[in-house]
Amino acid sequence: MTTEADTQTYAGGVFTGEGHVVIHYEDYVISADHATYDRRTGNVIAQGHLHLDGGPDDAHIEADRGTMNLPAHTGHFYSVEGSLGLRLLREASTPSDASDAFVFKGREVFQDGPRRYRVLDGWVTSCQLPRPDWMWSAGKFTLNEKNASATNGIFRLWNVPTLYLPYVSLPAHSESRQSGFLLPEVWTSSTKGLIITDEYYWAIDRSADLLLGLDYFSLRGWQERATFRYRGRGDDFAMAHFSGFQDRGYFTDGTYVNQTGQDAVFSGRHDLSPETRIAANVDYLSSFPYQEAFSNDFSQAATTDILSYAYGQHETQGYLAAFYSDRYQGLKRAASTAEQSRIVPGKAFLQLPSDGTAIPHEEVTIFHAPSLDLSTTDHSLKGTRVEWQLDGSAAGLKRSEPGFTSSGIMERVDLHPEISLPFALGDWHFRPSLAVRDTFYSRSRETPSAPDAPVTESTSSLHRGDVEIGLDIRPPVIERTFDSSTIERWFGGPVKHTVEPELTYRYVAGINNFLNVLRFDDIDVASDTNELEFGVTQRLFLRPAKSRPCTPEETNADSRPHKNAGKESVKIPCGNREWISWRLAQKRFFDPTFGGAIQDGRRNIFTTTLDFSGIAFLTQPRDVSPLISRMRVRLSGKMDFEWNADLDTGARKVTSNNFLANVHEGDFFAGLSYARLNAPGRSYSDGIPSSVSNSRQIRLLAGYGTPTKPGFGIAANANLDLNLGTIQYEAVQSAYNWNCCGLSVEYGRYNLGAVRDESVWRYSITLKNIITAGNLNRAVSLF
Repeated sequence: MTTEADTQTYAGGVFTGEGHVVIHYEDYVISADHATYDRRTGNVIAQGHLHLDGGPDDAHIEADRGTMNLPAHTGHFYSVEGSLGLRLLREASTPSDASDAFVFKGREVFQDGPRRYRVLDGWVTSCQLPRPDWMWSAGKFTLNEKNASATNGIFRLWNVPTLYLPYVSLPAHSESRQSGFLLPEVWTSSTKGLIITDEYYWAIDRSADLLLGLDYFSLRGWQERATFRYRGRGDDFAMAHFSGFQDRGYFTDGTYVNQTGQDAVFSGRHDLSPETRIAANVDYLSSFPYQEAFSNDFSQAATTDILSYAYGQHETQGYLAAFYSDRYQGLKRAASTAEQSRIVPGKAFLQLPSDGTAIPHEEVTIFHAPSLDLSTTDHSLKGTRVEWQLDGSAAGLKRSEPGFTSSGIMERVDLHPEISLPFALGDWHFRPSLAVRDTFYSRSRETPSAPDAPVTESTSSLHRGDVEIGLDIRPPVIERTFDSSTIERWFGGPVKHTVEPELTYRYVAGINNFLNVLRFDDIDVASDTNELEFGVTQRLFLRPAKSRPCTPEETNADSRPHKNAGKESVKIPCGNREWISWRLAQKRFFDPTFGGAIQDGRRNIFTTTLDFSGIAFLTQPRDVSPLISRMRVRLSGKMDFEWNADLDTGARKVTSNNFLANVHEGDFFAGLSYARLNAPGRSYSDGIPSSVSNSRQIRLLAGYGTPTKPGFGIAANANLDLNLGTIQYEAVQSAYNWNCCGLSVEYGRYNLGAVRDESVWRYSITLKNIITAGNLNRAVSLF
């Protein structure tokens, strides 16, 4: 302990100072015009421009006068302005480093111990002085290590009374969590009316919490919600969510519509060891119309596919053993009876009527209950260059769809061993392989009499086997570096061009009962084939003039700085940067019927085509696949785009054409995506002729600003259906961030036809380190 003053005296262990008194006690620093300090008791009495700094709270107190007991960390101050953690705020390099800052002001302040204060006739805030953006004022505030609480509190925004609450509790720092009711939310919807929501938050412990919510829709009814979260060691976690809506319903064109429904989700993971873990993601939805009508996420509202799975696996030394169970639930729109009769002679698919009539709400469910899987990486046979690998599974399967439901659980056992002999001749690399596949089914399918014949299950077992021969050829990569002065002036460094050709031959024989196999997953669509895949990938690499060798950690990592990083954070890039990559590939089928598996006049899906394109194109025998084009361009760290297209040379049309572009410059950002599909339509795997899927959609996004940077931001997006000439979803969001609070407002509109035509307003209010209130959450925010 040390003391300083213009004039100081000692009497009986009591220090008395006058003029510029400074007392240092452990990590406390006290200054005043006049002060006395008793060394025996640790009591301090100070008057005139009293300042106290330091202590376990990182406190800063300015008062007219006060008394303190430094060893006990107690005190009584008058006419006070103070803060907890403000030094961290001033010294922090990022806002997150200053998460413990708390500012308060009061007529009197009592310090009852470390991080325990009472503020009388005052206010608290997390903003910086002298003009805080917001504050809570009350007759009495209690501050401790967890929160600041008060009764009859008034929220002031720019010192304007805005909200009264009979009780308020604010967390003392960003990591502090406490149980209690959250601020109620009020918003409106054109179809659901006035919406009032409130939530109760239960901080169970440091690793788990529970959120309970109740929503009132003035035109529709009530919705209850619950979300449980748990975060354990390492990657362990658990999350469960439930929502249910009791719909009063409404009338449209004289028809009563009720969209009552429930949705339950559970996901979690637990690592039993570094090699063993269990995980699950289970999603239950009682009604697709409920999701379409009430989901705030457009992508979720528009989708009709739900996948639930659970698995456990153990992996060691290139061997993987796992159990896997899943349930697929999908809503498919089947062609009506009238459409099924409109098959155009000479065409490989039917044409839909102009009104797009379809039978809605037909579900397909596929269930693995469960599957036991074994797979390996390539292993060398001891003493040879021959490599082997194995894939195998034993599964219980069930499928249900309109017109067909498998009886009980069907068993399937599948074994697929392979051997290969990789070798090189100069710069040419070869991988010949030989594999066999043996699959047993406890039940089968009756041979269909026609492509549109309904599926009929047979109790007879089925054995399917094949022999597979493959040859993978990788010719030498052709490359050239352009480093002329003109190239370096235009592109900032040398440009390297590579050409990577590839050839793959595959022959599969022995599957002469393809039409008798019931379909559950990709194992069941293996077919005979005799094919050659050929392609070439071209790449352009840029080496910036100011570059450096890559470290091992950067070899597989992106060393570019964050788009909002300051100049001091910019890194000198390492190595070559891929600028453009473009792959072209096609398949030649020497067996156009795929061993008799082709059914003329419907959509056929085989493993060999599914792995190649992802777009079904086999509606009749053919000897050549579409030409696929996959292009990716990264012009700079601020702009990139992708272009993927499938050119069907047989049908003489582009069946798939997708374009995606993103650009950002400073606080400006924009995105554009275009999706075109003109291919055989998605329908049931069996029994219904395929229709044409003909869609064109555009998604647009543009904006200015960032979620956390002070200042103004605005953004807008839209999803357009070009065929219908409608905007399926649109939103405009504006935001303004001050130094310790922010406000965002968004207008959105859903147009999903008769199911949902709705306009909605959303908002979000953020108080730094305290709370974010409103219905504009991260899932729907444009920033």
